[in-house]
Amino acid sequence: MTEALFLSDLHAPQVGDTFTLDGDEGRHAAAVRRIRVGETITVADGAGTGIRGPVVSTDKASVTLEVAEVLTAGIPPIRYHAVQALAKGDRSELAVEMLTEIGVDRIIPWQSSRSVVKWTHDRQERQLGRWRTTAREATKQSRRLRVPIVTAAMPTSELLELIPSMASAFVLHETAEMTLRRFDLPTQGDVLIIIGPEGGLTDQEVADFVAAGAHPLLISDGVLRTSTAGVVALAQLQAFQHRVSKAK
Repeated sequence: MTEALFLSDLHAPQVGDTFTLDGDEGRHAAAVRRIRVGETITVADGAGTGIRGPVVSTDKASVTLEVAEVLTAGIPPIRYHAVQALAKGDRSELAVEMLTEIGVDRIIPWQSSRSVVKWTHDRQERQLGRWRTTAREATKQSRRLRVPIVTAAMPTSELLELIPSMASAFVLHETAEMTLRRFDLPTQGDVLIIIGPEGGLTDQEVADFVAAGAHPLLISDGVLRTSTAGVVALAQLQAFQHRVSKAK
């Protein structure tokens, strides 16, 4: 059985230390997961550091482990940023969940022209909180040491300013002619993926993104849902980047 991972602040952990996981995560570990003395668990700070070791004591609201190993997730040479258009129902959160599970570094909510869902000022913090909670839970599910950054929603104008700062930027579109095989991918830096809403991107959005430096990218011979498209693109990018890195 895979060891459980929990998230908590860590302060310069050392092998041999004891660490008490309390608060909401501690209560979840003790009361919901029913972690027992002798079980090995991992605790991560969400920023690349983790500790692993056996549980030495528990109570109703916390568990204490002895640090047997300090874990570190190095900073990857390629950092993936996903611009996720807002979608109806749970489609957006499903996209956040899957993008997190396969290793996205940053998720940027985007109010596109054809997004049915609108994040009004009074709803934005609540909806953003749901995305961030989803990312945290998916991080634990996938046993990753880093929680992706979920930024505040960006308007199109800010995305257009962001694109030139990227090593590569791609806008997913079913009419694109180029697949990843046709691009010279970077071996380091930031890569941006723009994912449209259920209604698709407008011609003007595509034109504006291309003018700013993004490349239209074809990732499937069919039209994918917004909750699926970013995951497929990221998986393809990771596979091609790995091949490029090995070749060099």
